[in-house]
Amino acid sequence: MTARKGGLGRGLDAMISETASKPRTTTAKKTTAPKEKKENSVLKVKLTQVEPNRKQPRKQFDEDALLELAESIKQFGVLQPLLVKQKGDYFEIIAGERRWRASKLAGIKEVPVIVKELTEQETVEISLIENIQRENLNPIEEAAAYRRLIDEFHLKQDVIAERVAKSRTAVTNSMRLLKLDERVQQMLIDEMISTGHARALLAIEEKDSQYTAAVKVFDEKLNVRETEKLVKEFLNPTPKKEQKAKDTAQDLVYEQLEEKIKGIIGSKVAIRRRNNEKGKIEIEYYSQDELERIVELLESVR
Repeated sequence: MTARKGGLGRGLDAMISETASKPRTTTAKKTTAPKEKKENSVLKVKLTQVEPNRKQPRKQFDEDALLELAESIKQFGVLQPLLVKQKGDYFEIIAGERRWRASKLAGIKEVPVIVKELTEQETVEISLIENIQRENLNPIEEAAAYRRLIDEFHLKQDVIAERVAKSRTAVTNSMRLLKLDERVQQMLIDEMISTGHARALLAIEEKDSQYTAAVKVFDEKLNVRETEKLVKEFLNPTPKKEQKAKDTAQDLVYEQLEEKIKGIIGSKVAIRRRNNEKGKIEIEYYSQDELERIVELLESVR
């Protein structure tokens, strides 16, 4: 998927590329120059002065991909500056946490950064847009980021859609994934099921049934169309399947009754059922003495 660059998405590219094309490299210290001199300049700062934003949308990072990037950084350095904002005596990452993590793995001591003065809302939006454009977010991370923009910053869905250059329907469908059972969400994160599977499973509201269906989808490698059929069966079981489920439940009850009577009498018991809810109880014995014992036991309870 190649995202259309619009709204703040276009601003993000300009923000990085326009300033990175003519870098003015200096070394930032904890007691830095006034912000107006740093704004839009490419600075070299110590890696220890840079920290990730704990509220950034992306939570999971591919370890193998990070190692590959780390090897590239060892050879060529960090080619694209990190976008950061100053927070006291350190810099908080707005965009580029993956490069920061790979730099740590590569043993790099300094990284290039561009410092921007941004509001908390702008920080969230840019982090979200960067990750969406690079396809870095899993579906649940993306949905959670949209939800945060609504809950914390009171943005409307159509405004969010414009920011990330997606349709309002796409944003709405994304956030619906947060209604999934947490176990099913994790299966989606782990790529055990696809977004198409997950959307189909949303029709099952009962959480345990939803998870059971998701496991069946994974185990049987069902495609989306087959999953939709499975969901319909969960929601509208056929009479034959309902009867089979009922019979299975009754079998369990009668097995428990047989064991209960066996415990009282001390001999094997079988309950023979008939369709009209009538039946008979068969008691096995293996000697004349055992038969007399059973008779005496039954007489004692009269």
